[in-house]
Amino acid sequence: MSAQLISGTALSQQIRQDIAQRAAVLASAGHPPGLAVILVGDDPASAVYVRNKVKACHDLGFHSVLESYPADFSEDALLARIAALNADTRIHGILVQMPLPAHIRAARVIEAIATTKDVDGYSVMSAGELMAGLPGFKPCTPWGCMKLIEATGVPLKGKHAVVIGRSNTVGKPMALLLLQANATVTICHSGTPDLAVHTRQADIVVAAVGRRNTVTGDMVKPGAIVIDVGINRNEAGKLCGDVDAESVAPVAGWLSPVPGGVGPMTITMLLANTLESAERAANS
Repeated sequence: MSAQLISGTALSQQIRQDIAQRAAVLASAGHPPGLAVILVGDDPASAVYVRNKVKACHDLGFHSVLESYPADFSEDALLARIAALNADTRIHGILVQMPLPAHIRAARVIEAIATTKDVDGYSVMSAGELMAGLPGFKPCTPWGCMKLIEATGVPLKGKHAVVIGRSNTVGKPMALLLLQANATVTICHSGTPDLAVHTRQADIVVAAVGRRNTVTGDMVKPGAIVIDVGINRNEAGKLCGDVDAESVAPVAGWLSPVPGGVGPMTITMLLANTLESAERAANS
């Protein structure tokens, strides 16, 4: 057996075609989807992520605004800019790039973004809507993972899914989305005594802990779907995930690669959320 690679690059291109078509309809009516991205500080990785998001907006015909501020930008000043963007009818989504400088409280910033423009899906309101199964913005990375799993064609009803990681941004919402799809879900984390006991029983494994080689081939059930959310570097500086792809690929049925798996899907689902926000505004 050799795992089929689930290409996030190819799938995101398919989804973006649909997004571009719907965005063109809005733009022709004078309501192009608008995304504002705020970057505070000079973190090189954050700068790359922001550039990719802005470029994706331009490629799909979105209106985009990029606001960059120095690392000493005050929390109050940032909150004032968010308030202004909340009131701007041309903006349908607001994204504040994380991490923020230490003097700015991320939770306060996230909660300052209007619920109708929380296209990252990070706010307490968005989390509550997801928990309750109400319409709202799904966090982009977990939603992208769900799209990758759906692309395999394997029905999720009755399947056992193991999520490794319990973060508010990936692990917890990932588990909720899998539950909504009628999977039976186990959440594992740093306090789980024997991770392999759980993963060997799993039809689906989602690894999202940010640690290399968390999942190896001897931990995977033959034919399982393995989604690698991790972004790490090996000793040679090469990009790699949480999954040891070399040992897992001969065992798993499907495997998302790093790079080219979850990464492209995260930005695509951000655009999907922004488009949905714009469509709601146009129809209101």
